[in-house]
Amino acid sequence: MTENVVRNVEPLGFPWRTPDPFLFCVHHDDAYPAGNAALGPAVSLAGRNIGSDFANRDGWNMYHGDVVPGFPQHPHRGFETVTVVRQGLIDHSDSLGATARYGGGDTQWLTAGRGIVHAEMFPLLSRESPNPAELFQIWLNLPAAD
Repeated sequence: MTENVVRNVEPLGFPWRTPDPFLFCVHHDDAYPAGNAALGPAVSLAGRNIGSDFANRDGWNMYHGDVVPGFPQHPHRGFETVTVVRQGLIDHSDSLGATARYGGGDTQWLTAGRGIVHAEMFPLLSRESPNPAELFQIWLNLPAAD
């Protein structure tokens, strides 16, 4: 019988330490306001660290987005990512031309290959009411051979 043991716990910092096999879990829970015509927040972004907004100001983050909240094009080389969206939406696209919108209980399982760039954006569709978003994401590093 194999015993499951937590071998090490590291605080998150920058840059992240990533020993193999790397397992990363994140929970995003954002109380986005009503959206605008560009699918971003219909409020001023003044005072936010646009391009790296993780301060949870007013209960939500732009993350790396500058108009729409989320994570514009970036690589994930050699990762399995599993994303579960409890509420809100994610627009996913990649450099191979694949696109998808998912949310409200949907799950995406993605194997990220070398040279492929993808984006995950959180469109704020409702212009009359708040656009809450909640999702969980797990990353697992793959051996180079895979």
